[in-house]
Amino acid sequence: MSKASPSSFRRSSFNKQEWEQKLKEVKISRSEMNEIVLNYLIVEGYEEAAQIFQQETNLDNKPSNLCSINERVGIRKKMINGDIAGAIEQVNDLNPNILDSNPKLYFKLQQQQLIELIKDGKIDEALQFAQEELAPLVGDNTEFLQEIEKAMSLLAFENNEQSPFANLLTSGQRQKTASELNSAILSAQHEETEPQLQKLLRKLIFGQTRLQEKVSYPKIVDILKAEFEQTESTSNSQNLSSQEESLSDEMEED
Repeated sequence: MSKASPSSFRRSSFNKQEWEQKLKEVKISRSEMNEIVLNYLIVEGYEEAAQIFQQETNLDNKPSNLCSINERVGIRKKMINGDIAGAIEQVNDLNPNILDSNPKLYFKLQQQQLIELIKDGKIDEALQFAQEELAPLVGDNTEFLQEIEKAMSLLAFENNEQSPFANLLTSGQRQKTASELNSAILSAQHEETEPQLQKLLRKLIFGQTRLQEKVSYPKIVDILKAEFEQTESTSNSQNLSSQEESLSDEMEED
């Protein structure tokens, strides 16, 4: 990957056209981009897409973690389909220590199971599940208690989607929990737990923050759409900060 020369940034300001030209001068090889995409597909557990992409791009080096992806695909599918109990059983068959050593993740899986019961209108089962399975996990943990209260508050609305916590019912919530479980499995297998793409995007946000202290330039204000700010005024740093916090969630929902 080529880099712009230091002299390129001696100016104090750039307009949008000038800045876009500077960005075009940074060359990124097709193979580097392909490797980043393949890494994302493998880490997130998209086996079929990863295999097809590797074949179509003729990547020579087969990543080692592509061989172990099969162990995570079935678990992710169960999570996405709402079969949380099945996913937990499969994880325990793979490695019981994954959940035994991660009580917070286990709680989130049980909370997701409660949400699935509520979504299916199984109110009596949901109440019994909350009392028998979730309540014993709370103890003195106020965070767990608050999470249970959020889920149970869904029952207060005849239409669950009117609840202020209706986001718990979305496919994005399943995706989020599935990704956390996927990362835990990867960690147990001593594989990288986060796609390189997400790391690069965080570096982009950090780099923009540092650069804006020295140079005025049109910053990217929407990471997912790669949209630049419309004016050359001070950047919306609060917007970028919030994007950094929710970046992985938004990528999963996509």
